[in-house]
Amino acid sequence: MLVLFGIVATLVLTGVSLAAVALLGPGVIDGSSGPGAGFRSRAGCSTPALAGTVVNVTATDMGGPMMGGGRGMGGMRLSADRAVVQHGEVSFLVTNAGRLAHEMVILPLPGSQTAGSRVTGGDGKIDETGSLGEASATCASGAGQGILPGAAGWVTVTLSPGRYELVCNLPGHYAAGMYAQITVT
Repeated sequence: MLVLFGIVATLVLTGVSLAAVALLGPGVIDGSSGPGAGFRSRAGCSTPALAGTVVNVTATDMGGPMMGGGRGMGGMRLSADRAVVQHGEVSFLVTNAGRLAHEMVILPLPGSQTAGSRVTGGDGKIDETGSLGEASATCASGAGQGILPGAAGWVTVTLSPGRYELVCNLPGHYAAGMYAQITVT
């Protein structure tokens, strides 16, 4: 039953994402320079200059859970351009290079817990209790309805030393491999 729910949710998200791609088209580079600058979607949005250390995160997918490839069973991936950052102000620029809507949520990794080991609930999502922030708004900062394909979203947070997991918590995406770990020194 849980697998069927995940498949149906992914098919619905795929349809919405494909419609958005048809309307907005793929993203383009705008020629800006500097950390976090330079991404502009066909929707006409560009990223502002981002504060602190900038971590570029890319969300990708292979078209849904039945396509295979990548980590997990769905060919989805969330990858960061660095695994270690210094404590303090950190900005995450999340670019959606996939065909589905995605997001990025920042969660602390307690003790010896490893990235990708959180329990997924019946809704295909993990518990976000303790979240430090998220980038899930298309062409904007903070929370929203998901970053559309070819677009970007961003968030700036203050991080203490420790280990953190970056996750896409849209239904079925975490289980399909959309997580990454960063260490803050």
